[in-house]
Amino acid sequence: MDRNLNIAAIEDNIIWADKKANITQLRKNIDFLPSGIDLVILPEMFSTGFIVDKDSANNLAERNTEDTIKELQNLSNEHRFAIAGSFLARTAGKLYNRAFFIEPSGDETFYDKHHLFRMAGECDIFSAGAVQSPVVRFRGWNIKLLVCYDLRFPVWCRNTKDNNFDLLIFVANWPKARINAWTTLLSARAIENESYVCGVNRCGVDPNGIEYADGTSAIIDYKGKIIGCRNTESKHPQIINAVLDYKKLQSFREKFPAWKDADDFDIVI
Repeated sequence: MDRNLNIAAIEDNIIWADKKANITQLRKNIDFLPSGIDLVILPEMFSTGFIVDKDSANNLAERNTEDTIKELQNLSNEHRFAIAGSFLARTAGKLYNRAFFIEPSGDETFYDKHHLFRMAGECDIFSAGAVQSPVVRFRGWNIKLLVCYDLRFPVWCRNTKDNNFDLLIFVANWPKARINAWTTLLSARAIENESYVCGVNRCGVDPNGIEYADGTSAIIDYKGKIIGCRNTESKHPQIINAVLDYKKLQSFREKFPAWKDADDFDIVI
């Protein structure tokens, strides 16, 4: 397999607690995407913002079969690309920060964020996911999807000796105050896993006064080099685009097979 993957990350200012407005904003952004996109990646909780107020979260949470996912399914089918991100979800009366990977074929993959950000009270409102993130096979690529605070835990993000993922995605609402950790750890995850990494953050300021810096989303290659970032000269700087080269990835893994010396371990949840 030598198919490249054309991806676009959308770094946007999420409209607080307004799902319809955020879907409308997504539709407008899609109109300005480059041609030939395979995968669109959105920030964490793209449709509501990072809401940790219990009453608000309960009012906004949806099941996988409700409007937000239906809208994403329609967009994916219409434009023939996959869409990834996370949303505020409810299952069996519990709240989850749920990542999604929606394919134009209609296939869906979900992952509930395992590491909840206790410093903002996320662990008091949401339930932690109890399984590891699955690896999605899409257009010849193995793709793993994780959420924000998961980034700080390298074992949770670790590739195996079989190189079971080629692209590692982090969707986030990562504040400006801690942005050095975000940028540093994204590169570290790419280098240690010999994998492409895409980190998609939001921008703007939320109603709680939390600032999210522009230009902190990035697409990074297997050597830790940024190959896609916000272009301030673009008419649509919130759209970040890069083409991932599968042959170059595999060639590097063969020439520098550090993964063969990785330590074996088991994750106990």
